[in-house]
Amino acid sequence: MVQALEKEDRLSWEQDKIVYMEERIYIPNNKILKEKILQENHDSVDVGHSEQQRMMNLLKRNYWWPGLKEDIKKYMQGCFKCQQNKVQHQKKLGELHPLEIPQGLWQEISINIIRPLSRSNGMDAIVVIVD
Repeated sequence: MVQALEKEDRLSWEQDKIVYMEERIYIPNNKILKEKILQENHDSVDVGHSEQQRMMNLLKRNYWWPGLKEDIKKYMQGCFKCQQNKVQHQKKLGELHPLEIPQGLWQEISINIIRPLSRSNGMDAIVVIVD
């Protein structure tokens, strides 16, 4: 940022202790400040949990900081209301058909391997066997 100000290319300047980058307010690497800006531009009633691209356009009008797009994405992935109201874009799953009840033990065996999971004690899978 200092290098951009020293260039004096009229794209970056400082006024009243506020640094501007391409006519937008430069936000320093301050997690609390960024979080507050993201919150005000996403959670407020007048904005109303906008989609990611709309929020990006809204923020880019006034602010600039390195990693802005990634910060917006992370913030929205952590927003409970957005995740709760998220539209599903996958096909409906087919109906389940119950299996016939076997006549005796070990007549029917099903095996299910669930992986990959987060590692725990060096393991990342679960094997479920049902007779």
